[in-house]
Amino acid sequence: MSKVILVTGAGRGLGTDIAREALAVGHQVVATGRRRDEVEKTLGGPQDNLLVTRLDVTSLDDAEAAAQAAVDRFGRIDVLVNNAGNLVAGYFEEISPAQMRQQFESNLFGPMNVTRAVLPVLRKQRAGHVITITSTAGLVGMEFTSAYAASKFAEEGWMESLRYDVEPYNIHTTIVEPGYFRTEFLVDGSPTWPELSIDDYAPRTAPRIEGIKSINGKQPGDPAKLARALLAIADQDKPLLRFVAGADAIEAAEAKAKELLAQAEASRELGGSLAYDDTNA
Repeated sequence: MSKVILVTGAGRGLGTDIAREALAVGHQVVATGRRRDEVEKTLGGPQDNLLVTRLDVTSLDDAEAAAQAAVDRFGRIDVLVNNAGNLVAGYFEEISPAQMRQQFESNLFGPMNVTRAVLPVLRKQRAGHVITITSTAGLVGMEFTSAYAASKFAEEGWMESLRYDVEPYNIHTTIVEPGYFRTEFLVDGSPTWPELSIDDYAPRTAPRIEGIKSINGKQPGDPAKLARALLAIADQDKPLLRFVAGADAIEAAEAKAKELLAQAEASRELGGSLAYDDTNA
């Protein structure tokens, strides 16, 4: 069945693949990005089932305007795909406070803005689906990713809780945790490197940056296949609450689950005996 799908960050990377695949199977697509003309060009120009609109996710006004444009053109919104985001990489002490705030603006408050703008439409319909692309870094903290992982962990917590807010209105939520996919996420100019420099970290910072750059173009995941998988999830009567995407992501999720269970068990003796003893009150 054809759906109206609003995709953020549709001008490049995974967002482009999602929009293209959705159009190819007959969905109506609202493709958004900061540079409208570039988004439209990337997707092959004007099409009957395509609405391209400007959206900087850090602007609530932009988000509200995009949601209204979608309704004006197609009459409804069925699926929101929160895809837009970026990477601020570096050791915590070398990431400036401004960079940390910018990371959260893009990766957490941005998707919140768009979701805040779209939810009134979904509630009125008593139907809809919010899909948010987080990351394996939303499950597993890694070296040199303190800002990015923090924003993605926060995004996961928000989405897990949002589920309960919107379930009564027949609105579904799905968290997507991709591993490494061969998008433009790591191309030169996409990641943001630390503004600050501390001598203690210097011997580690440069090799880390080069290591990240070296991954570009060698990621194992195919973004077109991921886009098709997301569309399949959007068609499910009971969509997955969490989609761990990619063999590398599944391996990381399994390792984290085992670690959590082991740490819970190791905490049992000390942590399980901390309740008030009301019998002696």
